[in-house]
Amino acid sequence: MVMYGPGAFLYVIFLVIAWVVLLYTLNFYYLAYQSRNSGERRRKALPEIAHGALPAVTIQLPLYNEKYVARRLIDAVCKMDYPKNKMQIQVLDDSDDDTVDLIRSIVDEYKFKGFDIMHVRRADRSGYKAGALKAGMKSVKGEYIAIFDADFTPPVSFLKHLLKHFADPKMGFVQCKWGHINEDYSTMTQAEAVSLDIHFLVEQKAKSANQIFLNFNGTAGVWRKSCIDDAGGWQTTTLVEDMDLSYRAQMKGWKCMFLDDYVVDAELPVQINAAKRQQFRWAKGSMQVALKLLTDVMMHRKVPVESKVQSFIHMTRHIVNPLSLAQFLIFPMLLAMNYKFYEGDWAPLMVLGMFVALGPGGYLVVINRVWKQKWRQKALQFMFLTFFAGGLTVNNSVAVFDAIFGRKNEFLRTPKFGIVKKGEDWRQKEYVLPFTKTTLLEIFFALYGVIAIFAAIFSNNALYTPIIALPTIGFAYVAYLSIAHSFGKRKKDKNVQAPVRRTAGQRLLLPGVLAFLLLGAGVAYYGYYMSIYPLQMASGYLVRAESAQTPEQLAEYVRLAARSLPEGGNPVWLFPTIRTDFQLMQMQLDNMLSRSDMLTSLSPQDEAYNAAMLDLHSAAEELEYNLDEAIPFMYISPTNIAMSAGWVVVIMSVFAAMRHVRARHQKEATASVKV
Repeated sequence: MVMYGPGAFLYVIFLVIAWVVLLYTLNFYYLAYQSRNSGERRRKALPEIAHGALPAVTIQLPLYNEKYVARRLIDAVCKMDYPKNKMQIQVLDDSDDDTVDLIRSIVDEYKFKGFDIMHVRRADRSGYKAGALKAGMKSVKGEYIAIFDADFTPPVSFLKHLLKHFADPKMGFVQCKWGHINEDYSTMTQAEAVSLDIHFLVEQKAKSANQIFLNFNGTAGVWRKSCIDDAGGWQTTTLVEDMDLSYRAQMKGWKCMFLDDYVVDAELPVQINAAKRQQFRWAKGSMQVALKLLTDVMMHRKVPVESKVQSFIHMTRHIVNPLSLAQFLIFPMLLAMNYKFYEGDWAPLMVLGMFVALGPGGYLVVINRVWKQKWRQKALQFMFLTFFAGGLTVNNSVAVFDAIFGRKNEFLRTPKFGIVKKGEDWRQKEYVLPFTKTTLLEIFFALYGVIAIFAAIFSNNALYTPIIALPTIGFAYVAYLSIAHSFGKRKKDKNVQAPVRRTAGQRLLLPGVLAFLLLGAGVAYYGYYMSIYPLQMASGYLVRAESAQTPEQLAEYVRLAARSLPEGGNPVWLFPTIRTDFQLMQMQLDNMLSRSDMLTSLSPQDEAYNAAMLDLHSAAEELEYNLDEAIPFMYISPTNIAMSAGWVVVIMSVFAAMRHVRARHQKEATASVKV
């Protein structure tokens, strides 16, 4: 049976999105298969480079306001096992706080010890990290360039181990796997860790083993200087200069390699707002690279087909975020409309089974194959990742649209706090980031998800609730942490005479906001229960009437439907139609009742009886379709629009007040420290 109207339109969009997301998902499993096969092929052991044949190397350390980790990084670099006379260290410092003085003192200390180390300062931060790397290239002495971000701690054997892989004169860069020094700090860091591990041990490993284009991850790797120059050098047109340079170099014919068996440890973001900033930069930067280079990659005759396919998927994969949000919005609407997008009672079980098999179930199989005996621990971390990644969908979707519409953004670095051990506190330190307007959208989607769960239950589609619940929990989790992590704790200091304490109002602000959000969810549920749920019940009664065998049964279902419908009005308020007029529906139901009463006097064997019953069944079916057409417009009634707008205004006002309170709190804290 063909259905028309908004339901059919939404269903087509839903299916198209589902197929697109499925293709990206299947590609991940393809790479997982390739990664597993490549693991069976052992890399040949390479001979050590003779001490006298070691090449000159430049180590670039791009830093910006990193006072908590700058010494840890520089100390680790200076401990590397490599001749001092062949190792140049550039500290590319764009800081504008007291990190400048700290780095200056550290550089002077190591200069005194005989290291070739320089403190590179620029007049401004033009180009951000890419601009700093580009500026450092002017004074590079080495044939090879190693790059480390502030949160990394390279092992002593790093240079000697990686330089062995540059025996091939066409090897452009070598990338190492990232490790995590604070993986067990929280459930959030565990989610971040397993996400990065899957990226490296599945995607990067498979691409490297099969000579497919892969990207440099920005740190913990070594470049050949001539490769950087040949590819056009560091460019500042995207937020992911590393990915940009990687693709340009490989289109020039340079080779690259990923070492899955050599790990460089790094500090994971411990604050949710810092993690969101990092994910935003990666998502937007990837789309910027797609807009810049994807056509060139696709049209390049010497690029293999598989590299073209994987490059397309890698550059555009973050488009899955807004597509997933669209699905999340559309699916409950289809359920609320009672849209018949499947036949048979087995269909919901099939959909749920596919969701589990291609989603969590499939990933758990991959985790089992990658980590083997340790897979249970990683499986638990993956459960955290499921919620974390779902909650970040809003943040990453905003990033994608920013890139598509060409919005210019500052390169906002991810703050580091020098957190290594579990239990260490970062809240009293500088660089704590406040929540952003994106949190408002996360709250909206969390509330929408709660309403959608009830819609699934009341529309007799309770089997779909897990599909809706997973991202809903993720939105609520990320939104809650975004607000909770925005407020620091005052650390006791004997030098502060009058420590600033948070007032009772400040302490109650977050619980108050959460209570208000719960109130909003309750109001939304009440509105759904009072206005939309009765229409869905009426539609269900009409479905029963379509299959009624006697006039008495049909009349009973018609009466129940009439009681559930409003006495009058038309939900299509902009361009109303007679099909969605509730008063006309009531008149049609009254007419059906009258005809049912007349049929009771006829014999069931009478030809007129059977013809009249068929006509009543058709009338019930027509009314059901009209009612299903009217239900979606109930969601966008003038009352609902006005209430939603008022709710958004109140939430934004509360957020503005919270930001004001936080700014005042920081100002008071700063003033108290100066006293």
